[in-house]
Amino acid sequence: MERLFFFLGAAINFLGVAAGAFGAHALRNRLSPDMLAVFETGVRYQMYHGFAVLLVGLAIRHFGHVRLLLISGWSFLGGVVLFSGSLYALSLTDVRTLGAITPLGGVLFLVGWGCLGLFALFNIADAT
Repeated sequence: MERLFFFLGAAINFLGVAAGAFGAHALRNRLSPDMLAVFETGVRYQMYHGFAVLLVGLAIRHFGHVRLLLISGWSFLGGVVLFSGSLYALSLTDVRTLGAITPLGGVLFLVGWGCLGLFALFNIADAT
């Protein structure tokens, strides 16, 4: 599982860099400044949480398949898909109803960070 999360984190960040370059070069003159900012927010959160998925992969390698780590990793992944994905779709299509999906991704990010924090609080001292 640690290999999967490490791969997914690397893939998320690879795609985040590609999306950032696409936004900076191909979309700068095609999107309004507001929609470009929405796109850039999606890229920023994708990158943050790609690194979080990498962190989860490393933690699983060190501490084992702890349930809180697994929930955290999958929550970060789902959050990237829903949060960043909905912001990309919103900025590229200007379909405002897509913005209703974004908070679901934000909740998944919170679940991921909450589980990672609970793991750190209750498991790291026991595992070392």
